Amino acid sequence: MTELRFYHLQRRTLEQALPPLLEKVIERGMRAVVMATSEERLEAFTQALWTWDAASFLPHGSAKDGFAADQPIWLTVTAENPNGATVLVLTDGADGGAGAGTGAGVLAGISLVCDLFDGNDGGAVAAARERWRRGKAAGHEMTYWQQSASGGWERKM
Repeated sequence: MTELRFYHLQRRTLEQALPPLLEKVIERGMRAVVMATSEERLEAFTQALWTWDAASFLPHGSAKDGFAADQPIWLTVTAENPNGATVLVLTDGADGGAGAGTGAGVLAGISLVCDLFDGNDGGAVAAARERWRRGKAAGHEMTYWQQSASGGWERKM
């Protein structure tokens, strides 16, 4: 089964929280697909990854850049896995076309789904709860993480 991790953003924006999460993916030798809900958000993520830390480099690309198989981090607005990723990062309510990371179809190689949602938006919280219910009903391993006062993550249950 796929592991689903829900990340409840409260103190940082998605653009601030995404780069450190992806840095951990790269440090562990994994590849990621980051799914955005619009081309504009995709461009915002690209800028965030380029500028977040002058001492760090997060290699990434999108359809605009090409060479998907060579990209450790692939940014997309469609349900695809052209870089052989095992980690799927869902943003802004995207579900990867597989209904809470069920691993169906094009996402069959995904073993970890990270669903980041805005805890300051009631609609986003309600939608995340629904994705949680669907994932749990499908039998996935579920974990919930909340931003701590220090800016890190605390596992909650």
